[in-house]
Amino acid sequence: MALTLRVVNVNNNIGFHSSFSRSTFVSPNPSKSSSREYNSFVFQCSQVEQLSVTESENSLIEALIGIQGRGRSTSPQQLNSIERAIQVLESLGGGVPDPAAASIGDGKRIFFRFDRAAFSFKFLPFKVPYPVPFKLLGDEAKGWLDTTYLSHSGNLRISRGNKGTTFVLQKQTEPKQKLLTAISSGVGVREEIDKLISLNKNSGEEPELEEGEWQMIWNSQTVTDSWLENAANGLMGKQIVGKNGGIKYVVDILLGLKFSMTGTFVKSAPKVYEVTMDDAAIIGGPFGYPLEFGKKFILEILFSDNKVRISRGDNGIIFVHSRTNALR
Repeated sequence: MALTLRVVNVNNNIGFHSSFSRSTFVSPNPSKSSSREYNSFVFQCSQVEQLSVTESENSLIEALIGIQGRGRSTSPQQLNSIERAIQVLESLGGGVPDPAAASIGDGKRIFFRFDRAAFSFKFLPFKVPYPVPFKLLGDEAKGWLDTTYLSHSGNLRISRGNKGTTFVLQKQTEPKQKLLTAISSGVGVREEIDKLISLNKNSGEEPELEEGEWQMIWNSQTVTDSWLENAANGLMGKQIVGKNGGIKYVVDILLGLKFSMTGTFVKSAPKVYEVTMDDAAIIGGPFGYPLEFGKKFILEILFSDNKVRISRGDNGIIFVHSRTNALR
């Protein structure tokens, strides 16, 4: 069974996700349960309840999309969206009543004890043992998880741990989630991009250059030694698509300084836009230092929804952007 784990610590403004092939919890009483796997459950509910629960589950999954690594760059706005989505599901009471197969007590709390751990590095063919003597830690190596929500499909589970951390576990991930995981790990990005573009073609929908703030999270071009050139080519920073054909590149430099480049776009064919960038400057507070940068290029939108956008720009460069602002 394949699970994707996303851990969000809302209070400390951090989060992370990782993938693992099995979720096993060890009971402190081996005679009752030495180890059991997280199993799926399917129950029936009314159409109205199911619709509400499904929409809420999708809201949580959508809120998690875009979080990479340990999530330290996640905005407070996104963390708030995640916490709200979790609270809605927990309050709906539409999940499985007693979801924890390996649990003891009231059927919702899972007790566990750490006995070993290891680091896994992509460049090493073996794992490096974690230098902590768990057996000597006694109760410090113990913990528990309260399962606060389990979907009827068994695909989504929310748990809260004894250290105050919130866990969101998902068995099956969407194609765009797989893409963002590939970007985070640096493995298989092109393959996941091709899959997502193929699904979009099969849907028959025409992707648009949607309004909003979009963070560049991956591109197929190797950056140059000139950060100004990289910023002007959209290889870093944020892209802001406004109403009425306005577009802007914004890159944070340091000490409050920003690179800003504005321009316009015009749709010239289905999925294709002519972009003109002609007003660049270094911005510091109310002051700006103009730069001699300008370019025209064709931008093709290969995939776009309310969270992720894939496009092909100048010289065939592929870009992946993630929306950073909430839809209104």
